[in-house]
Amino acid sequence: MLNLILLILLIVFVVAYWQWDHVRLKRWQRQYHDAGLSQEQQIFLQRAMPIYNAMTDADRAKLERHICWFLGEKRFLGRDGLEVNEAMRLVVAADACLLVLNKPWPLYPNVKEILLYPSAYYANVTQRDVAGLVSYHQVVREGESWPGGTLVLSWHDVLEGNRLPEDGHNLVFHEFAHQLDQVTGSTNGTPQLATKAAYQRWGEVFSRAFTKLKSHVAYNMPHVMHSYGATNEAEFFAVATETFIEKPMAMRQFDAELFHILKDYYQFDPSDWQRH
Repeated sequence: MLNLILLILLIVFVVAYWQWDHVRLKRWQRQYHDAGLSQEQQIFLQRAMPIYNAMTDADRAKLERHICWFLGEKRFLGRDGLEVNEAMRLVVAADACLLVLNKPWPLYPNVKEILLYPSAYYANVTQRDVAGLVSYHQVVREGESWPGGTLVLSWHDVLEGNRLPEDGHNLVFHEFAHQLDQVTGSTNGTPQLATKAAYQRWGEVFSRAFTKLKSHVAYNMPHVMHSYGATNEAEFFAVATETFIEKPMAMRQFDAELFHILKDYYQFDPSDWQRH
């Protein structure tokens, strides 16, 4: 009798495990399908997020549903005495959800919490040199993306990213692009793609574009992306994302192939939201 009960419990567990994603999605659809921002929240975003004003009504409605989902499913914590309020959460959620505007829930499945510092902060860094010696020191950072599911952001720099919407710098876009990169389990500048052919095409375009940026930076030649993108492939993807959204026409003129592969991945054209 005991063995039968255990078997039944095991079957129930297995069925529940395999159906969990479906059950969770159904719950989200009931809870967030018709969700939207209040008039007060909309007015705040109109001031704080210029892109929001330029979007179509349909895109704004999608973004608002995503924002409601994000605020309901992600945790925000203040650091160094910062008290996180609704406005802070709203701005971060809006920027983060813009990247995944046309993606299905769950958005950023690995992200569990967002830590907000008042401004740039000190972070402990461990480095190993070529001789194998390990050193410990502190560096000043504006943000970090941890593979374990934590985002760290400087609130001052979050505001700066939205204050100048066409300068190619946005801390939230940058760090959440790292999270999209990390979905695969690696941080290498290649997010999760649909097909083997898509991975091959991505590798070809990004490898060429990364080499081009490094060359332009090394020889002090004009380049539309920030030079920090030449650091490594992961930073290149994050910086390319910032540039794609905030300087789409300049990116398309500088590197049309890179622009179009990012457009295919993000499933929107930010040129449509540029002020004319």
